[in-house]
Amino acid sequence: MKVFASLCLAFLMIGGQPGNESPKKNNQQLYVSHYENVLGTSLEFKMTSTSEAEAEKAETAALAEINRLSAIFSAYDAKSEFSQWMKQDLNKPVKVSKELFDMLNLFADWKSRTNGALDASAAVAGKLWSDAAKKQQLPSKAEIGAAVVAMQQAHYTLDAKNLTATRLNNVPLVMNTFAKSYIINLACDAALAGAKVDAVVVNIGGDLVIKGDVKDHVNVTNPLANAENDAPLAHLLVSNRAVATSGNYRRGEQIGKHWYSHIVDPRTGKPVEGVISATVIAPSATDAGALATAFNVLSLKESEALAKTVKDAEYLIITKDGKRIESEGWDALVDPTVKESKTNNLAPVTFGKDKPWDPNYELAINFEFNAIQGNSHRPFAAIWVENEKKEAVRNLALWYNKTKWVPDLKNWYRINGESFKADKANFASVTGATRNPGKYTIKWDGKDDKGNYVAQGKYTIIIETSKEHGTDEILRQTLELKKAAKKATAEGNVEISNVTFDFYKK
Repeated sequence: MKVFASLCLAFLMIGGQPGNESPKKNNQQLYVSHYENVLGTSLEFKMTSTSEAEAEKAETAALAEINRLSAIFSAYDAKSEFSQWMKQDLNKPVKVSKELFDMLNLFADWKSRTNGALDASAAVAGKLWSDAAKKQQLPSKAEIGAAVVAMQQAHYTLDAKNLTATRLNNVPLVMNTFAKSYIINLACDAALAGAKVDAVVVNIGGDLVIKGDVKDHVNVTNPLANAENDAPLAHLLVSNRAVATSGNYRRGEQIGKHWYSHIVDPRTGKPVEGVISATVIAPSATDAGALATAFNVLSLKESEALAKTVKDAEYLIITKDGKRIESEGWDALVDPTVKESKTNNLAPVTFGKDKPWDPNYELAINFEFNAIQGNSHRPFAAIWVENEKKEAVRNLALWYNKTKWVPDLKNWYRINGESFKADKANFASVTGATRNPGKYTIKWDGKDDKGNYVAQGKYTIIIETSKEHGTDEILRQTLELKKAAKKATAEGNVEISNVTFDFYKK
């Protein structure tokens, strides 16, 4: 049985090193852990070590560093250093931490390098379009113009000698563009310094840093098919670099019939449109994050010129019309062992009186892991499909932390325990536009675990969730899946909510 989950499965692999291309000592193991609602999105750790205790020490050190830096940069925490600085009197030099000074300096530098395409005050236009969505009315030209004037001002001055920052106006600022990349990098360093681990991968919301003796498998999310088990745009092998992706396909505003990206161009005050996804690989996490965001704003010609200013930066850009633009060195990062199938070579399947599944249809399962106070660990979860005979026909997704806890998914394990296996694809990191915390989509294309289309008819989708030393919940939804669109919703439980089933023509 193959477990289909392009999102990295969170578990401890006993022996072997599927997430690493280079040969390893037999006693080395891969330790993986997942969290939700960290920095407003999801968090994944992957550690390579000979000791579970050391891996846990590294994870603890990385989490402590994330919390420390969040307390500096957060625009949502009124007690953060950044929030407190924003409340200071104008034109008054304020002593700030090295970290906050670095962040403000990064914005000043990249604002200049991108001719204003990156700006900490982009939040001004972001709020304008967010408010417009609430009213379902486009902003006026005057409102957009006023936002542009506000954003184009100089917002602060910096004194490197005295480590002070002086606010020049009351324009709102947000550190999002660089804060996540900056935090990921230092969290990775903290993990390596805090324990005996050989390699660390820290992935926050689709942006990741890879450090140590490892070649990490990284899948690039397809912006037009971004469910957890959709096929990726590219399979990469990355070592000692940072990967960042920015795009408009997961977050934005719906006004009338039009979707507007959450990424705005500070020079025009309008949401960007031309590029829907940009993935960048670079030695520096902040460079990768800056370029990925800037490529969504700049023209392709401007992006190409900007990329040349960053040594060893490689990129993949997807435009609104589906054009794919790769940097010269992109192919060197593609995993040569992965062969993409360009055609469907499946033999036709007959079902007697039952009609075969129409390949033009698919089922999307949307749900949200609930935020539980004081417990940001994501629950173990299994999603599979059964036919009318209660036979399992397709495993769609599986998330867990350690193999010894898999039996806690009692219903799934009763059916699949004997055939439970894992392959290296299950360990791949995933880079994509930042997701909202806890929200996931899983798709079923109508095939069984062997890759053959099933017959049209009634099927039950089962979602089982379990928490270590906690709950064991199961949700079942039966649907008649034929050549007709269908939607259904299900009541959630302790672990999941907002569950919908959408059967539709692609």
